[in-house]
Amino acid sequence: MTRVLVALTLALFTTVAFASDATKELDNAAVVIRNMTASHQIPSSVLGDSQCVLILPAVKQAALIVGGKHGDGVVSCRTSKGWSAPAFVNITGGSVGLQAGFEHQDLVLLMNKQGEQELSRGEWALGADATAAGPINSTSGGPEGNGWKTPVLVYTTSTGAYAGVKLEGSKISVDESKMHEMYGSNANLQSVLNGEVQSPGPAKSFLATINEVTKK
Repeated sequence: MTRVLVALTLALFTTVAFASDATKELDNAAVVIRNMTASHQIPSSVLGDSQCVLILPAVKQAALIVGGKHGDGVVSCRTSKGWSAPAFVNITGGSVGLQAGFEHQDLVLLMNKQGEQELSRGEWALGADATAAGPINSTSGGPEGNGWKTPVLVYTTSTGAYAGVKLEGSKISVDESKMHEMYGSNANLQSVLNGEVQSPGPAKSFLATINEVTKK
């Protein structure tokens, strides 16, 4: 029975899958962060204190008792020379429980120094103590008063109907194919996020957006 439910969940993902490449992903990520800041969903003060910005456009979640999650995204971290070239990542996860439905989410994960260190390992399982909902206005006490001591603050916009949405148990890992597509076969997460890799032409618009929205 469980195998059948897993197959049905995977089928749901298949029907909503869309072709993507590294350049398109950068453009989609820039749109997401621009929209969230323009609507003041993410306070500029919080963005200004972020060490890394990870954007996951159009994360798909589907469930029929057995739930699943998959999305592609990009992340950039602060270096001594400014924001790093973007690295490409995936988020995956699954759960079993009373849940049903389908949802499309745009996620922005803002990381402090601890979050950056966790991410640099190349594979990160998000536990219950790893994330907190980010403050949504300047009067909510600032990031320190809203769980910023956790590695990640999470912002999201969603469409669809889904019960039981959580990041706990989700895993962030490197998207090797897009990293190689953009930087060549020798690229790795640490060298890109440390600022050792020059930003390629297709990333310039994305990084210009990150620079704009994170100005203090």
